[in-house]
Amino acid sequence: MKNEALNIAVVGHTNTGKTSLLRTLLRDEGFGEVKNAPATTRHVEAAEISSREQVLLRLFDTPGLEDAGGVLDWLEQHTSSRHDGIERIQQLLQADVAQDVFSQEAKVLRQVLGSDVSLYVIDAREPVLAKYKDELTVLSWCAKPVMPVFNFSVQGDAAAWHEMLARRGLHVHSQFDTVAFDFDGEMRLWRQLDTLLNRKAVLEQLQTVRTLEWQGLQDAAWRLMAHFLLEVAALVETVKDEDPVEPVLAQMQNKVRQRERHFQQDVLQAFRFYQQADLPADWMPKAFSQDPFDPELLKQFGLRTSTGAAVGALIGLGVDAATAGLSGGMGAAIGGVIGGVLSNMGSLSDRLSGVKTIHIDPATITLLATRAQGLILALMQRGHAAQQALDLQAAAVIWPNSNLPSPLRRARSHAEWSALNGVKESKAAANRHEAAQELQQLLSKSLSSNRQH
Repeated sequence: MKNEALNIAVVGHTNTGKTSLLRTLLRDEGFGEVKNAPATTRHVEAAEISSREQVLLRLFDTPGLEDAGGVLDWLEQHTSSRHDGIERIQQLLQADVAQDVFSQEAKVLRQVLGSDVSLYVIDAREPVLAKYKDELTVLSWCAKPVMPVFNFSVQGDAAAWHEMLARRGLHVHSQFDTVAFDFDGEMRLWRQLDTLLNRKAVLEQLQTVRTLEWQGLQDAAWRLMAHFLLEVAALVETVKDEDPVEPVLAQMQNKVRQRERHFQQDVLQAFRFYQQADLPADWMPKAFSQDPFDPELLKQFGLRTSTGAAVGALIGLGVDAATAGLSGGMGAAIGGVIGGVLSNMGSLSDRLSGVKTIHIDPATITLLATRAQGLILALMQRGHAAQQALDLQAAAVIWPNSNLPSPLRRARSHAEWSALNGVKESKAAANRHEAAQELQQLLSKSLSSNRQH
């Protein structure tokens, strides 16, 4: 019995966040329908959490309890106090009122009777009202364990709730915000459930599975970020001295913009924010969507280019010209494009052949990396019922002074690492995967170090 799947009914008053709780626990924005309106869930919906070997948990989203007081009145009038709670509830479920007057309550009670435990979702911002006490009374008659779960606890004061729950013998409860996700909060919820049920085997396995899934999700996000940055760093174009440079620079910028948007969509989908991943690019808040080649954005992040005074007036373009010097015509042409940052990184072969080799500037790569990290950190703390705009979590630049890590510096010499150069995946790109793994580990370590400090 202790190794069998747990069946959990998620119950509570209308619009307290039951479906939101399930979305966040399942890490799936697509589960159910979430609206700031009563009675959004009309029927019981089920979902599972599994390991490779077995189903560990079945979660049942139930309609809102809207008239528990009416249910209690009916039970008092039409059932005998000599019967126990389950017998009286069953009489209600067999009566005609269960099909019409109390149809939503009947669906909830049937599911509670068929489950091992109920999570009673409480909006911590709400005061303790008589209707909530009636709901707990009706649920208690089902003779199944009930664990209250406080939603929106960051915004509310649950002291009065704790006192009321204690008077009813409900001493085991938890809090789990569906908007501001906290992985440790989820783990506490499962541990509290074990305190109530003594189902250690399945709940410990559940915590192990969820921890591995959470780590795997973070690894996937850092891996996506590593490949994105390597492709941008390896992007390269060459321009002959006599050819116009503006079209080449504009094309490079557009490639980077599109690649960043694809990265953002990939990360949103990895975290199962499917609906937000399908929104247009301008949905992303300014901190994530502002043009990375906007000169003002570099200033906002306190990023300085590697060019010094030589081209100090040209700030924001985000490209390197790997040459020993710039002709007056070249500098003037670049100055006419939006922004402008150039690095004088000499190449004897370029000088002899009369070409300019152009890469994305380290300051711009640092900016892209900082925004990418900020998006990942924001999603790690975002509940799947959240509908407000994302907040940029990483305010400080990821690499001070645009000191790019070794894998990104090496990418400069490997045009075959970037699909942005029109190169298809090949055996020659195997080294890119090694570089991506190295960069992924650096990104993960950087996050751990920042958290400790």
